[in-house]
Amino acid sequence: MSVRPYRDITRRKSRKIHVGPVPVGGDAPITVQSMTNTLTHDVKATIEQIQALERAGADIVRVSCPDEESSAALRDIVRQVKVPIVADIHFHYKRAIEAAKNGAACLRINPGNIGSAERVREVVKAAKDHGCSMRIGVNAGSLERDLLERYGEPCPEAMVESALNHAKILEDNDFFEFKISCKASDVFLAVAAYQQLAEACDYPLHLGITEAGGMLTGTTKSAIGMGSLLWAGIGDTIRVSLSAEPVEEIKIGYEILKALGLRRRGVTVISCPSCARQNFEVIKTVEILEQRLAHITTPMTLSVIGCVVNGPGEARETDIGFTGGGNNTHQVYVAGVPHHRLKDQNIVDHLVELVEKKAAEIEAKKQDEKAAEPAEVAAS
Repeated sequence: MSVRPYRDITRRKSRKIHVGPVPVGGDAPITVQSMTNTLTHDVKATIEQIQALERAGADIVRVSCPDEESSAALRDIVRQVKVPIVADIHFHYKRAIEAAKNGAACLRINPGNIGSAERVREVVKAAKDHGCSMRIGVNAGSLERDLLERYGEPCPEAMVESALNHAKILEDNDFFEFKISCKASDVFLAVAAYQQLAEACDYPLHLGITEAGGMLTGTTKSAIGMGSLLWAGIGDTIRVSLSAEPVEEIKIGYEILKALGLRRRGVTVISCPSCARQNFEVIKTVEILEQRLAHITTPMTLSVIGCVVNGPGEARETDIGFTGGGNNTHQVYVAGVPHHRLKDQNIVDHLVELVEKKAAEIEAKKQDEKAAEPAEVAAS
């Protein structure tokens, strides 16, 4: 389905960097990332969590490297996972050097916090030698003391100044392979900071509303904050910060991008709120469907509507549609048109079968098109 003009989002033009093989910024797709909550030196547990994040669709995963044991563990971790790993470094420059040597694809670091100019040069040299990019991570809760004294409190101007000060340190060391984040738990503060930062530089921006809260609160704040920035074309990679399992952050991140038409992965379920018109149990059906369809990565749309008031209209716009009807007889739509009726059968099993079949057809068509490309090129 083509994108309507009112859905157009013009992305901010940023320079492109790489986190391992994954491009960030420029014309690259907006990436989704999360962070492990295991002790990094527990290699087995950390790898298991990273692999779970990979299955959920994570493009990039960050791990904490507070000590030498953790940075050493990267050697084993990076060999057993597919996604590029970002090493989270706060103060100790040696951890950054170790992480770069041990396979980290990116260092999350604030150059101004790691000591002398010589130490910064050593970190930059390690990053260059080992093909490491960096992320400058500014947080409203940990701004430099001189900025807080000058501005009186965390504010967008102080956050942007902090980010640009750190960026200049890297620029002075002839290093430009970095992205920047300007996070706050306050949605207004974070959005204003990112807006100002987007105008002040062309570096790719890592979006996030930090310390956003649990599933409900954190999802809401992240959707409002990051959603408004993405809608304005600002943002090149995102992390939803939740007091929840990391996999949930990836799921919500994709839902935000899907809602804005910026990226599609898996089945998007369009469903109605429960009301007295429903002709089957909509809430329970959708809940089970989302669980049963979580393994599908092919972008698809499925509408599940309880009655005929809005059902046919929604079905016209989705790959597969299901509308509740009277006498336990329901209508199934395929590609927007009525296809067959369903009576006295298991709704979930039937829809899962249809979606899986459709997904397989889409993937097979992609493979056929891919296989045909060389022949077409040769023929031309």
